[in-house]
Formats: sequence, structure tokens, C-alpha cells
Amino acid sequence: MSDSANVRPFVLVHGAGHGGWLWARVRDRLTAQGHRVFTPTLTGLGERSHLLDASVTLETHITDVVNVFEWEDLTNAVLVGHSYAGWVVSGAMEQLEKRVSALVYLDAFLPDDGQRGVDFLNEAQTEAFNAAREKGEISRPGPNSTALRIQRPEDAAWVDSKITPQPIGVSLDPVKLTGARDRVATKLYVRTPLFPQPRFDAALARCQADPSWKTAIMENCGHDPMVDDPDAVVALLEAL
Repeated sequence: MSDSANVRPFVLVHGAGHGGWLWARVRDRLTAQGHRVFTPTLTGLGERSHLLDASVTLETHITDVVNVFEWEDLTNAVLVGHSYAGWVVSGAMEQLEKRVSALVYLDAFLPDDGQRGVDFLNEAQTEAFNAAREKGEISRPGPNSTALRIQRPEDAAWVDSKITPQPIGVSLDPVKLTGARDRVATKLYVRTPLFPQPRFDAALARCQADPSWKTAIMENCGHDPMVDDPDAVVALLEAL
């Protein structure tokens, strides 16, 4: 059990095609240490996949996260964004600056004001995105365990069974940032280099060069370290 002085809320936000289910192992470990843990599933994904429609935008997902803080009266919280959720938590910080004491980007995008998700997609994602738009579809396929570099076969099967399509509308609007993210006192960028993503390599280098950021590298994990090594993720979060 953690010291009561160090017990605080954690809000863990998943990436593209995933859901709150992704954090089950980390959530259970943090809860056992006495923390309050929230793992919201973004609209149109996971168990909320029945809500997928053309109206889902980045602002929808930002509101999903902000509303957790509002309805649960959260303050002094640790906010974690994984992968695509780097866009979400960056935007959410514009409304949550006084409620978040530590911000974590877990192998995640680190966008600047005015950038759009569609401009950050890799070649395969861009192809799927464009194909979906040409067909008038509102989503593109989510990632699979092979692309995610999930380390254990049993975990790969579990992740593949849960992945849902990613709404394309979230990648079309520019994120609106005024610097709230940068004013958070404690910021951590975590990279899992087994997953090839030049955007994340650049984000890590950017944070390593900025003394206001902490950085960490998880050498033996794929893109979903909360699946591959939940104990290591918990250790990083509690060390904040």
C-alpha cells in the first residue's frame, strides 16, 4: 500500500482502436496501492463502439476526458495519454491545467497547436484513412497485435479480440493549444523503441532536450507496455 500522502487519482487514456480495457492490469495494480484510477473509453471505441458515428471528432474525445474530471471532482491527478491519446490529453489540458499535477505521454504523439492527426499517420494508416474516406466510411481499421509488437502470444490474441475501428473524424480537426500542457510541473515522455514510429522518436528527443521534461525508455516492450510489462508502467507512474 502506498503512503497516504502519495495516493492520488490516475486518469489513463487509451490509444487508437483500443478502449479502457487496455489498462486493466495497470488499473488493478494501482488500485491495490490505494489510488483512485479511471480508464475512460473514448466515444466510438471499445464498449462504446456502438456510439461510433460521423459526428465523433477530436473535441468529442477531449470532452470524454474532461468530463471524467468534472463528474468525479478530480484534482492533483496524474493524466496519462497513450499513442493517439497524446492528441486528446494535449487538448484536454487546456481545460484541466489546475486539476493535473503530472502529465504522461506513453509512446504517444506530442502535437503542437494547429496540427492534425491525419498529417501524422504513417503510410499504411494514411492508405487506410484515404480508402475509408473514398468509400464514405466513418472509421478505419484499428491496429493489430503484430503492428503493435505485443510480446506474448496470449496477450496478442487478447488484444486482437478487443480492437475496434478508429473514427476518422478525430484526425481531421486541428488541435487547439495555448501552452497549458507545457506549464504542468511534472511531465514524463515514455518511449518503447521496439515499436517503430519516427514521430515518437522525435518527441522523445524533443523532451530529452527540454529540462522541464522527464523521459524514460522501455526497451523490452511493444507499443502497449501496459500489456507487456504492467509492473514497469506502474513503477514509472508511482515514481512521479
